[in-house]
Order: sequence, then C-alpha cells, then structure tokens
Amino acid sequence: MSDEVQPGFVRVRLDLSYDGSEFSGWAKQAGGRRTVQGEVEDALRTVTRSRDTTYELTVAGRTDAGVHARGQVAHVDLPQGLWAEHRGKLLKRLAGRLPKDVRVWALREAPSGFNARFSAIWRRYAYRVTDNPGGVDPLLRGHVLWHDWPLDVDAMNEAAQALVGEHDFAAYCKKREGATTIRTLQELSLSKGADGIITATVRADAFCHNMVRSLIGALLFVGDGHRAPDWPGKVLAVGVRDSAVHVVRPHGLTLEEVGYPPDELLAARNKEARNKRTLPPTGCC
Repeated sequence: MSDEVQPGFVRVRLDLSYDGSEFSGWAKQAGGRRTVQGEVEDALRTVTRSRDTTYELTVAGRTDAGVHARGQVAHVDLPQGLWAEHRGKLLKRLAGRLPKDVRVWALREAPSGFNARFSAIWRRYAYRVTDNPGGVDPLLRGHVLWHDWPLDVDAMNEAAQALVGEHDFAAYCKKREGATTIRTLQELSLSKGADGIITATVRADAFCHNMVRSLIGALLFVGDGHRAPDWPGKVLAVGVRDSAVHVVRPHGLTLEEVGYPPDELLAARNKEARNKRTLPPTGCC
C-alpha cells in the first residue's frame, strides 16, 4: 500500500485537541452523527473555499465516542497552490470556524515519510478516576470517573506489571475481523494526586478497540478488592474475553500525546507499522 504524496500536493500535519463529550468519536459516520473528523474537515473546506472538495484527514488514533484528546495528531494532503495561498491564515481561520470543543493548535508541512497513523511509535493515554466518597468535583465531572469503592493504588500497580510488554491482548480488546490484537504495552502505571484523582498512564505502540478502558476496568476490580492482583495477568494469559472485565466509561480517558521517531526514520516506521504482527513461538521440547 503506497503512501506517497501525489504530485502537486503537500502533506500537512495538524496538532489538535478536543472534548469528546458531544462527539460520536473521531471517525466520520453515516447517519449524520457529529464526529471530530467531520467537524475539522468541514471547517477546512470552508476556510480554504474548497466548496464541494473534502480533503480527508488521517489520524494517529481513532478515539471512541466520549473520549477526549489533548495531543491528537492528524495529516491532510492539500494542493500546493492552496497551501501556499492559505498557510499563513489557516490557523486563525480554523479557530473562528471550528466549534468550541475542538481546537487545532498547529499546522505545518510534514517531513518526508510522515504518516500521522503509521509513523507513530507510541500513543500515551491517561485515565482519571477518583474514589472520593463525596464524588467528583463538578468542574471535572466530564473528565474523571467516580468509583464508589476505596481503591488500593499499590495493588493496582502490582497487577499492572503482568500486563506490560508484547502480548496478545485479545482478552482486553473488541475483536475486529482481520485485525491482530498483538500489541506492545510500554507503560501501565497509576499514581494518586493531592487532589484525590488517580491517574493511570497507559502507553503502547498502538491500541486495539476498547483496550485501554478494558485494562482499567480490570485494574479497578483489583483496586477495590474484588479480585487479587494476579487476576488481570491470568485473564491476559487465557486470551479470550472475560465477562468480569468491564469496559469503563469513556469520559475518564484522554489521548495525551503521540510519539514519532526522528525525521530520517519516519518512512521506515511507516512501512514497518503496516505489517501484521505475530508473537514468537513459546515453549519447547
């Protein structure tokens, strides 16, 4: 599958953030549902006076309905003439055209080999939850989950250790036809702030559908004492969905940052990420 920028076009990187509360996820959908991609593409078409032409965005991570983003990355291929004409004005024009729950913070010509999705080497999410008996601060209610049981953060961190590394996360993913569930979970750690909010940092090369929210659901069961710290690891090893693993609500989840390699390695990463992964064989004689 070629990812060459067509002659006469320039690839533009967008850095953006959004409050996912009123969106049906990132990706455009049939039926007129409101999506982040739809809003940004509509705004881009308007401010570039492109009439009936839609320049389609490619995104680093397709967030689900209700999930937020602080450090989302996308790219779009624009005609060179259009980019030259509008580049100095696009950011401010987009700010005036976009709804208040999505912002584009930067627009710049992408280096050679860049693909917002396939060039990424990691995505970092944060899931925020509080076990405060009084509930969630009303000013944070759209971004923090309230868990109505005291949580043992040390036990949750102990449980998380068995999940880090390259594994088949089929037990924690919503299976999609033809898609692998093998991922490398680079970091899974939790800390509790002075404000009583527990932040789970989850970083991986990529995520499969519902993976982060399922992992958090398993760790919450450990934190509130319903399961032992070794339970999430046992679920992972079985490799099938466990009805006891709940997919927690989306509003506590935020895509915080996307990482990319140095410019000279972008094209190689772009190619590598398209290969379907398999795990090495285990066991022996």
